[in-house]
Amino acid sequence: MRVGVLTGGGDCPGLNAVIRAVTKSLINHGQCEVLGIADGFEGLMDASPRVRALSWDEVSGILHIGGTILGTSNSANPLRDAATLAQVGRNVKALALDVVVAIGGDGTMSLAHGLTQVGLQCVGVPKTIDNDIANCERSFGFDTAVATVTESLRRIESTAMSHHRVMIVETMGRHAGWLALESGIAGAADIILLPEIDYDLQSIIKVCQERERRQRYTIICIGEGAKESGQSLTVRERIAHSPDPVRLGGVGHVLRERLQPHLQSEVRTTVLGHVQRGGDPTPFDRVLATQFGHHAAQLVLGGQLGHMVTLQNGRIGSVAIADVANTQRTVPLDSPLLTMARDIGICFGEA
Repeated sequence: MRVGVLTGGGDCPGLNAVIRAVTKSLINHGQCEVLGIADGFEGLMDASPRVRALSWDEVSGILHIGGTILGTSNSANPLRDAATLAQVGRNVKALALDVVVAIGGDGTMSLAHGLTQVGLQCVGVPKTIDNDIANCERSFGFDTAVATVTESLRRIESTAMSHHRVMIVETMGRHAGWLALESGIAGAADIILLPEIDYDLQSIIKVCQERERRQRYTIICIGEGAKESGQSLTVRERIAHSPDPVRLGGVGHVLRERLQPHLQSEVRTTVLGHVQRGGDPTPFDRVLATQFGHHAAQLVLGGQLGHMVTLQNGRIGSVAIADVANTQRTVPLDSPLLTMARDIGICFGEA
């Protein structure tokens, strides 16, 4: 078999671990020829496809390295017009690809599902620091991002305590609050604001004012997709030809402006941004990514095309990519984590 491998969407710790595992498994157990596709689906959209052979030696020594040796793109959309789609189809035939292992998030899975119309079969591997892929309880990259945000919150807390400030830390996560929730709990945030729960400004003001009288500082962890009741999302950027037409960000600054007139404490905002994506994966993510890559190879060799590797109920398995495309996994309002956090006094900005 001739198998392509690509990484799509934003970079994420653990991508190289997947590339290593899927390539070595396919070579060792299937005697497959593996081609690395450059920059996600973008590498299949040019008149001359950008691919290179992946050998055993080339993928050795990359397990612990962050980012992706193949490069990635979060704006490439092979479905954007008929001409581009036809070019991808021609490239797939010219390269004689039997299947492509697409490593990415919900956007990548949606594109992989759509490309069946030009005869491209895919096996998906879930990747996201947002942990928002449907039918998958834990994706690699998330644990590393939680660790990074948690450390940042701890560092911010020492400054907040010293200067008696209200410190707002804005995380990534888009429309899902998993990253803000788990990082906020691990980082001892006093207030956690999630996209799933519109916040009431007066509730936040009340908590901050009470803490001014007692602890004299407050830590707020807010997901970029969070918003005040009755207000619209804060959109940082709009993008053409992208599966995700808007980029969120800046809600932490909006909240600071809304809070400051009501408090004696100085209010500061830190937007963590891409520091959450970078760096080497944690040991947990290295193991999970390796398991995902190995299972993806098993799906390829077993002919289970059109499926995505998943983790459900603590077990590695697979689901149809069609069941993942164009959907997101958000924090359910009855999540035990929310119940626990409320019981220990964390505020979610609820009225």
